Amino acid sequence: MSIIRYGEPLNVLVAVKGHPFERDAFAAMFEALEGVSATIVEQPAAAQLMTPALMAPYDALVLYDMPGIDFRAAVPGAAVAPPEDFVRNLKALLAAGKGVVALHHAIAGWPAWSEYADLLGGRFLYRAASLRGEMRLDSGYRHDVAHRIQVVADHPVTLGLPQCFPLTDELYLGEVFEADVTPLLRSDYAFVRDNFYSATLAIQGTMFSHEGWDHPPGSNCVGWVKRALQSPLVYLQPGDGPATYADENYRRLLVNAIRWVASEEAHAWARE
Repeated sequence: MSIIRYGEPLNVLVAVKGHPFERDAFAAMFEALEGVSATIVEQPAAAQLMTPALMAPYDALVLYDMPGIDFRAAVPGAAVAPPEDFVRNLKALLAAGKGVVALHHAIAGWPAWSEYADLLGGRFLYRAASLRGEMRLDSGYRHDVAHRIQVVADHPVTLGLPQCFPLTDELYLGEVFEADVTPLLRSDYAFVRDNFYSATLAIQGTMFSHEGWDHPPGSNCVGWVKRALQSPLVYLQPGDGPATYADENYRRLLVNAIRWVASEEAHAWARE
């Protein structure tokens, strides 16, 4: 596997845990990104580092975590509120302009904190919940989808990518706040109920089912940029497993995203 080479090394904190993943393959992906030095920290320890002072040595924050969900509760998938000091510290970090790259299942994090969805630009729901004043059904998932991703914006995050490229990965039928984000990537897959399975049924023990689940059609936007307070933020929906970790186009996306959110250009854009 070739190594992607970029400029001066960037130090990034990578928060993980809350959703199963192939740790060795995930770490190998970061090791292959020359110009990026990753410190991978599990939750809840990672949350303790998300303050302006403790994040000072890091150029960017990468979220591959899924905190705030209790799958062992009497009601599986119950939402757990974040500690008040964490909310305060994270908002201070974003107000200070630290760049963030959120990957795949990170969009499901902290479901009891409504503003977290606003910061990331959407939400994957394991259980039906009120979101922006409306009740929303639980989201859908589909593993190992062979689809094609279209680049829809000329942006530093998409630099060097082909206009269209294939990827086999898990997709989500969830909530995307398209009015609040700048789309970068769209999938040619049909984001409709019949192509996905209910997240609630899955955590209740019935995998790969959408019986009685009537989710409306969703957005095919699978990558975007947005402002999170004063910080530049990139969200990339791909990122489920080793096949994606090893994909050269995905690695380019990831390193481009990290380098962009750490750049002065992105910081100036977020402050506008």
